[in-house]
Amino acid sequence: MAEQPFLLANDQEAQHLFGRHDANLRRLEEEFHVAIVGRGERLTVRGEEASVQQALHVLGELRTIAQAGQPVHRHEVEYVIKLLKNHASEQELASIFQDRIEVPSRRRFVTPKTRGQKTYVEAIRAHDIVIGIGPAGTGKTYLAMAMAVSALTTGDVARIILTRPAVEAGEQLGFLPGDLEAKITPYLRPLYDALYDMMEAERIQRAIERGIIEVAPLAYMRGRTLNDSFIILDEAQNATPEQMKMFLTRLGFDSKTVITGDVTQIDLPKEKTSGLVQAERLLKDIAGLAFVYFTGQDVVRHELVQEILKAYDRVGPTARSGSS
Repeated sequence: MAEQPFLLANDQEAQHLFGRHDANLRRLEEEFHVAIVGRGERLTVRGEEASVQQALHVLGELRTIAQAGQPVHRHEVEYVIKLLKNHASEQELASIFQDRIEVPSRRRFVTPKTRGQKTYVEAIRAHDIVIGIGPAGTGKTYLAMAMAVSALTTGDVARIILTRPAVEAGEQLGFLPGDLEAKITPYLRPLYDALYDMMEAERIQRAIERGIIEVAPLAYMRGRTLNDSFIILDEAQNATPEQMKMFLTRLGFDSKTVITGDVTQIDLPKEKTSGLVQAERLLKDIAGLAFVYFTGQDVVRHELVQEILKAYDRVGPTARSGSS
């Protein structure tokens, strides 16, 4: 049996790390079969040597969140445990969880949570065009939004432009009731949701009124040159090849573009090719443009959602449809 101390800076840091009713510590005890005893700012971890070291690695990474004045949430504990199970080294864990994207909201910063997310964030920093492809729940849009808001806050860009195909089969907005705003808002809502998690509502409204932040359907990008901007195209699998070419050629000077999509969720009519699929084939060898691929290992959702998805996967399509 081994015993190792773990020291914290102050009571507030300890409170942030331990979680409500010490729930984070109890989760680590359960996972690694160790005993964790806390007295003020000092923890003692007891158990088999290898288990104690694993628990200490997780505590060390979670402490970086607490040191920034942020409570450590249950899902963050789960992410670190998941990475450790996937044989991430202590250095790799540190590189992921200590990568902070500063945003002007109460959360203060956003961090990648998986290897794929870390690769994605680094690609956005290094390239003018990044195309992120993978399943829902992998943080493609959320992290791109965080990078955009951070770039706007630091003055690296003068505006943010957010866009997505407004209607799956060709953006036929004229058939929808209401004025333009009423027509497009339901399709752009996911972009607004991510944006409101990064900035205060009043600041967003002022930025939209001044044209510093623009949210618009993809069709309205035609004929423009977008300089000094951070541009995000979401749900790009539902863009046609013509729309994708149009969008990619909007890039101006001192701008950055992030394109996100899931090629398994194409809603275009069967006779139409996805512009994202075509771009993946045509642009893969262009220098200065990066493709980042996400997998199921990068899905970051509430642990209950993960279990629900597994349950549905086990029963298969026939049972899901209600057949016996």
